[in-house]
Amino acid sequence: MAMPVPPEPQLGMSRPTSPTRVPVGMPVPLTDMGPGDRYKGEDGGLYGGGRNDPPRSHLEAALGVSACIRPLGLDGSPSPKGLIGFLSIGFSNTSREFEQFIRLAVDDPKMARAVRMVNGAQAHCGTAEWAGGAATRDSSEEAPWRPLAGRLELRRVAPSQVQVVWLKLGPARPADLGDFPAHAIRTKHDLATLLTALRQGFPNLRIVYLSCRTYAGYAVTPLSPEPYAYEVAFAIRWLILDQIRGDPALNCHAASGPVKAPLLLWGPYLWARGTEGRKAGDLAWEPQDFAVDGTHPSAIGATKAARLLLRFVKTDPTATPWFLK
Repeated sequence: MAMPVPPEPQLGMSRPTSPTRVPVGMPVPLTDMGPGDRYKGEDGGLYGGGRNDPPRSHLEAALGVSACIRPLGLDGSPSPKGLIGFLSIGFSNTSREFEQFIRLAVDDPKMARAVRMVNGAQAHCGTAEWAGGAATRDSSEEAPWRPLAGRLELRRVAPSQVQVVWLKLGPARPADLGDFPAHAIRTKHDLATLLTALRQGFPNLRIVYLSCRTYAGYAVTPLSPEPYAYEVAFAIRWLILDQIRGDPALNCHAASGPVKAPLLLWGPYLWARGTEGRKAGDLAWEPQDFAVDGTHPSAIGATKAARLLLRFVKTDPTATPWFLK
């Protein structure tokens, strides 16, 4: 049974109204940047150099890992009656979006019956909270680790059965961490700490798909405004590229030494320039997509992100082998 989506925050203000144009200086989506485009010294593309697909060697490794994902029993061994645990990790926005994803996915006849989805994302838990509790994840009474264990138990998914994670995270009040690249560097460090903790806690975790924040141009609080929401994508990209380049702290290949992290890939890229959208034409963010604070998604906005995630796992070659029948 899916957990209910938490109510939208009520801040005593009206819903944001649509601007007549994209604010001056609003950046270009990472996926739309050409080879010569730059943002504060950074080039475009999810994987850098204007490329939105992983390098061939990393894609081949991901396909190999994906092929190994199969139903597992409670002890972590292959079982025809076992489960493929698919877990979300993130903050309140992620929680709302994944709950909508669960609603869509359970009604989709193409989803494999062995896939068991668990919403581990939690309100008030940004990158610092997840990373800060990583060292004490087995004993902490605080969110997010103890509630995460409870949610897995409620859904009857053992830690040994968790094999895939969708991770969408960012820092709360990023301006306190400094302007770019300072806040993105700190976010990357916290994400790396979290990923190693996830691999330790879920020994069969194989792939983590990472997504960045949605558009925050309507935000009326300092919780996660622009351009910080846009810039968190660079922290994700740096992290994935570090793994691709062989950082031992993020090693995911047993042949290369101790495995420290799952294989990292971009999931759906969720940022677009407000109502202007992006070149692909598959996403634009309207005021109605957000709650009154302009930051948390409304039911409409959460469903929009959920549909992008569902389309991703039903079409991406690294996801279809385990998600589809």
